[in-house]
Amino acid sequence: MSDFVVSARKYRPQTFDTVVGQKSISSTLKSAIKNNHLAQAFLFCGSRGVGKTTIARILAKTINCFQPTENIEACDTCESCVSFNTGNSLSIFELDAASNSGIEDMRALIEQVRILPQLGKYKVYILDEVHGLSSSAFNAFLKTLEEPPKHAIFILATTEKHKVIPTILSRCQIFDFERIRVKDISDHLGEIAVKEGVSAEPEALHLIAMKSDGALRDALSIFDQVVSFCGNTVTFQDVIKNLHVLDYDYYFKLIDYFMAEDISSSLLLYNEILEHGFDGQLFLVGLSDHFRSLLICKDSRTLSLLEVPESVKERFNEQAKPWEANQIMRALYAISKADVEYKQSKNHRLLVEITLMQMCSLQQELEKKKA
Repeated sequence: MSDFVVSARKYRPQTFDTVVGQKSISSTLKSAIKNNHLAQAFLFCGSRGVGKTTIARILAKTINCFQPTENIEACDTCESCVSFNTGNSLSIFELDAASNSGIEDMRALIEQVRILPQLGKYKVYILDEVHGLSSSAFNAFLKTLEEPPKHAIFILATTEKHKVIPTILSRCQIFDFERIRVKDISDHLGEIAVKEGVSAEPEALHLIAMKSDGALRDALSIFDQVVSFCGNTVTFQDVIKNLHVLDYDYYFKLIDYFMAEDISSSLLLYNEILEHGFDGQLFLVGLSDHFRSLLICKDSRTLSLLEVPESVKERFNEQAKPWEANQIMRALYAISKADVEYKQSKNHRLLVEITLMQMCSLQQELEKKKA
């Protein structure tokens, strides 16, 4: 059997300072530990892969550490930390609420809470995907959550906060986790690539980060997949090929054709995109994103919203210059209309092609208005 460990597990943060993209939450929890203002019930909310369970584990480990550092991090050498690292801790329990959703499971948990911790100051219960609990289980849990024993701390994690009943929410200290920024994910992937001896182009890592949609775990899974495909050299073109992503270059060429009012070249390029197996609606979404980026470039104040590599940002800046903001708005409206109508249309290709023809007439419309 191979000793390969997926990056999401191998490089899972072990301290608050190594958590990616959640500095405010890490700082708040460290301050609470330092000032001895620790709540007995927490609710961590956010989309998948943003670090909810990771921070819950770090918090549980740190508050039971016998010799925490001056920076409020676990020492990793005391008996409590060692037992946690080896998976043998009797004071920290991780439960999947979806698998333990019934009232009998909750009653068993409530009975267990009364027992004092065998090692460390607290017994910590991490309930993942807590929205999966049944209504009866939630109600049985209420009293314990409101008046838990002094040695018990509950950390609830969920991707669907709206499914957690209000009476549970009111008894918890709530932390809303943000989607991790593309740049933070890209930088983290770059550090891992160095550790793994992988030579990766910054544009390739940036594309992986964009594809992950703010979830670091997804980004690490994609990174492993791409490295398996490419070996120790990861290029932008390899990532495009492996993930079946439409290259920036297609959109840059199209915008140039629109400006030149070149309908024939636009249709031929779209045909090439279809022959590569890309869906028409996916193409429309990418085209609207490209026009959005051009609109962002029209005002220096909004440039920070453009999450692309510096080399690509320069190309957007250059391409945006001859376009006027109202032209781009017209284009966005036409593409959005086509996107809405796509599913109802019986001729998807013709719908997209008509939209491309409209894009090629934007310059004429502007000149008529000026005249």
